[in-house]
Amino acid sequence: MGLIETQVYDASTTESIKKDYHNIIHSLGEDPKREGLLKTPERASKAMQYLTKGYNEDPAKILKSALFKEDYQNMVLVKNIELYSLCEHHLLPFFGKAHIAYIPNGYVVGLSKLPRVVDVFARRLQVQERLTNEILNCIQETLKPIGVAIVIEAAHMCMMMRGVQKQNSVTTTSAFKGEFEKTQTRAEFMNLIQADLK
Repeated sequence: MGLIETQVYDASTTESIKKDYHNIIHSLGEDPKREGLLKTPERASKAMQYLTKGYNEDPAKILKSALFKEDYQNMVLVKNIELYSLCEHHLLPFFGKAHIAYIPNGYVVGLSKLPRVVDVFARRLQVQERLTNEILNCIQETLKPIGVAIVIEAAHMCMMMRGVQKQNSVTTTSAFKGEFEKTQTRAEFMNLIQADLK
């Protein structure tokens, strides 16, 4: 069985956002009192709070909670980390995968902490470029590794549902620090994230 996450929502925040959604629904020409929409403002309020819960979390603290001294100085790669975020320009989702590698410098971090850091930064109003840099900088500043690398591939609903309406477009961003700024190390990382290892 999977872990069931229990959410606690601040009552005053929920009520404030709920009123805003009620007004939005009304302004769009719908009837907020219609049966199907009656509870929508509250549901939407809670959903928005969940989708932006990263503002209340400390990614550096998450990494520091699982640091282990280890004499290992080769690449550690976690790839295909699912991410879901909201574009700050249209409040529409973008989603995809992050691939993160680092070369330890005396300490390794619990593997589950890297996806959690991705979630913290993704659960904010974002642009993909900043999201990429924030994750990289947090890992660099907290772990102080020999090098760190990240590639994010994501599809943006603001491009797919509106505007240019290009359903098959994927945006790729990358950032590299330390050893990964060297061509050979970066090439090894890129080859590994593209490989289908069995």
